[in-house]
Amino acid sequence: MNEIKTDICVIGGGSGGLSLASGAVQMGAKVVLIEGGKMGGDCLNTGCVPSKAMIAAAKQAYMMGQGGPLGIAAVAPKIDFAAVKDHVRKTIATIEPNDSVERFEALGCIVLQDYARFISPTQVQAGATVVTARRFVIATGSSPFVPPIPGLDEVEVLTNENIFDLRAAPEHLIIIGGGPIGLEMAQAHHRLGVRVTVVEAATAFGRDDPELAQIVLDKMRGEGIEILEETAAERVSKTDTGLIVHTAKGDIAGSHLLMAVGRKVQLDGLDLEKGGVEYDRRGIKVSAGLRSVTNKRVYAAGDAAGGLQFTHVAGYHAGVIIRPMLFGLPAKARDTHIPHVTYTDPELAHVGLTEAEARKEFGGNVQVLRWQFDENDRAIAMGSTTGMIKVMVVRGRPVGASITGPQAGELIGLWAMAIANRLKMTAIANTVLPYPTLSEVSKRAAGAYFTPKLFESGTVKRVVGLVQRYLP
Repeated sequence: MNEIKTDICVIGGGSGGLSLASGAVQMGAKVVLIEGGKMGGDCLNTGCVPSKAMIAAAKQAYMMGQGGPLGIAAVAPKIDFAAVKDHVRKTIATIEPNDSVERFEALGCIVLQDYARFISPTQVQAGATVVTARRFVIATGSSPFVPPIPGLDEVEVLTNENIFDLRAAPEHLIIIGGGPIGLEMAQAHHRLGVRVTVVEAATAFGRDDPELAQIVLDKMRGEGIEILEETAAERVSKTDTGLIVHTAKGDIAGSHLLMAVGRKVQLDGLDLEKGGVEYDRRGIKVSAGLRSVTNKRVYAAGDAAGGLQFTHVAGYHAGVIIRPMLFGLPAKARDTHIPHVTYTDPELAHVGLTEAEARKEFGGNVQVLRWQFDENDRAIAMGSTTGMIKVMVVRGRPVGASITGPQAGELIGLWAMAIANRLKMTAIANTVLPYPTLSEVSKRAAGAYFTPKLFESGTVKRVVGLVQRYLP
């Protein structure tokens, strides 16, 4: 049995674990990184990267038939589904070296390629190696949740972990789950020539602003994607040609089934009880500083911390955890400034409070600003005017923003910065943006906040009148 003593032991080679390991080792800490699966975790191998590569290919195919309004004759794309998956693989391979064992060993980390389990509050074992550490970080991520629907054991169930391995296009893909993953994959597959039906037990985009979500759903339905809401999958049965999803509203026959109803935190096999680490189905029970409430040597980052499940949250957690671990400084994680994006077309992005949440918290003090993309000159020139921005303002400060439209995921960054730094609306209104750009929708929304104060105020008009009367 090999033994290693180190300052920090990071369990999990995904976004949070890699960010923390690279930062800590470059600042002088001794770091052991343990990963039993693929380096880069879900995001690189089966999540963010492959899905966005596939979405890019699907958009290219779709746009070939949308040039008519711009004077470009529409043509039917010739889609090679296997070649699309080659593009997905190439994208992963291009990014892969940044997350590789070789890179982290070159930085100075000891990398153990095995699964870790606690054997005491101060030790974990990975294969034939026992690691004793002053601090541990659990960053094991999450995996697709497959609900216990009767009959699922009789059919092949696809998840984000294996759908990118398909080399032939499904004839009819049924997706159970109308959240971000399900709807992204629905539109991407449909644009690549696949018939798609989404089955959602509640409301599609149920966690997003309903006004903006409806814009995206209308666009997707307009493309020919069938989205069934308030329709629960009661059971599944196998057929000679595929499967049937049985619902109270009728049966849906398809060739393939994708499960996209959510994710579960990956803590199996860690033997957390032996490490004195308390947890539940949501994740490790941690303080505001992401520290285990029962073993002060242990921190959790990303999905394992039981909060928002986004890659960028895991990276943010790494920055929070490094402060107390390396410098003994206090730090707390918060989520009020964390943005999220669904990469449909149009994209749907949000940061802070939704309109409903803001009204619940602040009541009548909330002012809601709106601006449509069809009033943005760049969007008009592009022929891409579907969408709008909503900003929730309380006492001169934005507390939330929702955007659906072209490049919404890029545009939300301005509002994420404003909310993170508690900037006032004047900071947005005073910013000079290049013309013509899509980012002007943000400035126009900010301008709408000041319009009543400047152009509809009797006091302002009286002051201007007096100044003009006596100004030399």
